[in-house]
Amino acid sequence: MRVKLGVLFGGKSVEHEVSIISAIQAMEHIDNNKYEIIPIYITKEGTWYTGEMLKEVRFYSDMDLIKRYAKEVTLVNKDGRFVLLSLGFLKREVTELDICFPVMHGTSGEDGALQGFLETVGIPVCESDHYAAVLGQDKVFMKQVWESVGVPICKYTWFYDYDYLMDAASIVKKVEKLGYPVIVKPARLGSSVGISCAHNETELHESVLEAMKYDTKILVEEKVENLKEVNISVLGNYRKQKVSPIEEVGSSNELLTYEDKYIGGNKKMPSKGMASAKRIIPARIDEDVAEEIRESAKLAFKALGSSGVVRIDYMINSKTNKIYANEINTIPGSLSFYLWDKANVEYRELLDEIINIGIKDYKDSTKKTVKFDTNILANFSQSGAKGSKGIKG
Repeated sequence: MRVKLGVLFGGKSVEHEVSIISAIQAMEHIDNNKYEIIPIYITKEGTWYTGEMLKEVRFYSDMDLIKRYAKEVTLVNKDGRFVLLSLGFLKREVTELDICFPVMHGTSGEDGALQGFLETVGIPVCESDHYAAVLGQDKVFMKQVWESVGVPICKYTWFYDYDYLMDAASIVKKVEKLGYPVIVKPARLGSSVGISCAHNETELHESVLEAMKYDTKILVEEKVENLKEVNISVLGNYRKQKVSPIEEVGSSNELLTYEDKYIGGNKKMPSKGMASAKRIIPARIDEDVAEEIRESAKLAFKALGSSGVVRIDYMINSKTNKIYANEINTIPGSLSFYLWDKANVEYRELLDEIINIGIKDYKDSTKKTVKFDTNILANFSQSGAKGSKGIKG
């Protein structure tokens, strides 16, 4: 019997379309002999749909087609069965699921919100859990954890939009300690959305306002000189990690942009997701630098409690060979299949391993104690409980 695999994608995110590309790529390569693939598309408004048509990219240009031919559903736990129910007056079972595979990017999908919901329902989930997802999405949390275990990062400061609007001058002073130029980012976004480089105070103000369009939390970090950007993928969980070849990513811009990652310089051709980016594999770096990145990536992965496949982006000062971990993508664009392909791991094999890791993580979690066979209310009468104080203590 095949495993019923729910692939979730889309969502309330500026990376909505990128998620659709990644998910359709994945569904085309998942082993149909092992898995019954059930696409679950989440609209920008948060509505869930399922249907075979959702495996084809051409339908996403017209939402009316999806509303007309796909089924609007919700996920529930019915006595230990994970069921997609149709909405409406008569709620009917559409299908059961055994495990969910979120292929989501950005807010409300990669940031832990969806993972938390799925974990509350109780269904097994592939990729990082909600704890690791939160840490991976929030670049400030991420840097604080990495800093605590010795993962090399560049100098940074951060603030909320409210703080900047109330007292921009004090924040400008903090930024100036880093030294211009600086990189300004929304703290909880991905795919290079809202990121810009500021060379002076005027540009800093413009960059902060741009980042504030997307997030309330803003990160500002020093710009690495003689920059070379490289990426590495890590596959595994807290027990064991393995790493992919390292890629060198090229850009004609001052920093890697959304267009570099997903459009690839040719807007007439359909995007291939992160596989569209200009890249050199393996990266043109010394072996000792490559080994430092490999070991650092495994440490960074484990420190955040990541699981499944991730991509970790590094920056290198090409003159000093000093490395800096930039960010982690807990559900990377195209699931980083193009990196594992260079290690002779077929995409189908990679997806199978991600799913198996999700199953193992679920089995591990169900072995842990989550309740006690006791009822602290048994010794309290209804009247006594009303006046009780300090019960917890």
